[in-house]
Amino acid sequence: MPTASFAQLPNAQPTADIIRKDILANPGFGRYFSDHMAHIRWTLDADWHGHEVRPYGPLTLDPAAAVLHYGQEIFEGIKAYRHADGSVWTFRPEKNAERFRRSARRLALPELSDEDFIGSLKALLAQDHEWVPTPSSEADECSLYLRPFMIASETFLGVRPSHEVDYYVIASPAAAYFKGGVEPVSIWLSSNYKRAAAGGTGFAKCGGNYAASLAAQKEAEAHGCGQVAFLDAAENKWIEELGGMNLFFVFKDGRIVTPKLTGTILEGVTRDSVLTLARDAGLQPEERHISIDEWREGAASGEITEVFACGTAAVITPVGELVGEDERIRCQPSDNPVAKQIRRTLLDLQYGRAEDTHGWLTRLV
Repeated sequence: MPTASFAQLPNAQPTADIIRKDILANPGFGRYFSDHMAHIRWTLDADWHGHEVRPYGPLTLDPAAAVLHYGQEIFEGIKAYRHADGSVWTFRPEKNAERFRRSARRLALPELSDEDFIGSLKALLAQDHEWVPTPSSEADECSLYLRPFMIASETFLGVRPSHEVDYYVIASPAAAYFKGGVEPVSIWLSSNYKRAAAGGTGFAKCGGNYAASLAAQKEAEAHGCGQVAFLDAAENKWIEELGGMNLFFVFKDGRIVTPKLTGTILEGVTRDSVLTLARDAGLQPEERHISIDEWREGAASGEITEVFACGTAAVITPVGELVGEDERIRCQPSDNPVAKQIRRTLLDLQYGRAEDTHGWLTRLV
């Protein structure tokens, strides 16, 4: 795929090498940002235009910009990985581009082509490739987190799709999402809040979905949990997903089950990859409804041997327990071998330590 033509406007005051190296040594997650950002503009009369990479900096928005009043915006999350030979790659960007278009359709935003989406990543990395950390070992999961996003920028107060839209990509060096690495996390079961309902925006990656999960996340933190799990809005019995990750259940007979996509669950790129890698490993992946009762009873009987969450930021993280108002659901003691095996396989692919038999990697630099 040819790279879209982006004008390059270099930052006249880039971060000093010594400061950047200090940042890359301990980046945390989402705390620091590279020197540039990619930008494309869309208007009703001119379509997509103005492709450029320009210095990272504040955006100028009118107080009446549509995004500030009606929440018409979407985003993506994808990573760039430094391989042993110094090259930089990303993982299944066409899947992110496809999901970005689905989100755009649901939020009545213009759709961006694969060429522009992937081209924007390549154009940004052409300037900021030095911001991609180099892993110090196989245990070092550092990467450059890329955040494409689209906002309605027209100055207009009225409930209709914006006639002016801006697309950006920013980049942030990142260490592992959870400080504990592959240590199991505790999950809070939300009984007061719902993330999404049929016909809503649950499948779209838009800020409103995440904002709606924050009150439940505060509850989770108050109960000593790192994430929150949501049940369906209609029957309050079916497991859907976490605030920002999909869920998998490993059964002792070799089945690995994830909640079925029904329009209320984000179609995770990592989720889709896990289904394929599980099949490669001789497991039996299933996409179906799974109830809170099945989780409770399966954990108690030993039928469910592992539960894990997955997403671009966190990769794969075992779930140690589900905490409710008056119960704790734990699987019988396990070292989470399936989660760890799939996690290692996925990371080895992403960092170029294993053969890419599925053609999932795209070179950026």
